[in-house]
Amino acid sequence: MTEKKFYRPNVAAIIVSHEYPEIKDIFIAERSDLEGVWQFPQGGIDEGESSEEALFRELGEEIGTKKVEIIAEYPDWIAYDFPSHVAAKMAPYAGQKQRYYLVRLKKGAKIDLDTKHPEFKAYRFVSSDDVLSHVAHFKKPVYERVISHFRTKGYL
Repeated sequence: MTEKKFYRPNVAAIIVSHEYPEIKDIFIAERSDLEGVWQFPQGGIDEGESSEEALFRELGEEIGTKKVEIIAEYPDWIAYDFPSHVAAKMAPYAGQKQRYYLVRLKKGAKIDLDTKHPEFKAYRFVSSDDVLSHVAHFKKPVYERVISHFRTKGYL
């Protein structure tokens, strides 16, 4: 008998600055709870919430601004399994299924990581070639797939 896995619906943002498309560096943020682990802003989709609504809510909660415009959306859900030490904390979910958006910060948008429940302690913009050298190993295949898609479409 096969075990049924449950995946938490989630949204993630690949953020470029307001200087896009001239500059195509990507925003990554260092997690508050894990030293040296960087990632894209992401979060769960609440019951009855669209992935777009969750995107704007999560950006407000995690980076202190919703002042972005959507450039593109990855066409499919992408699922990944949590490593065992994360899965134990996230039960009953075995992993996440995510919708990815490529968004541009609007001119004048201010990133503020000192939010109500800070998830990040630092951020920077890096080239798309550099992103994978900073992120958690279990997220690399997903990030690589999404970045490759946006490159193929001419966005990055």
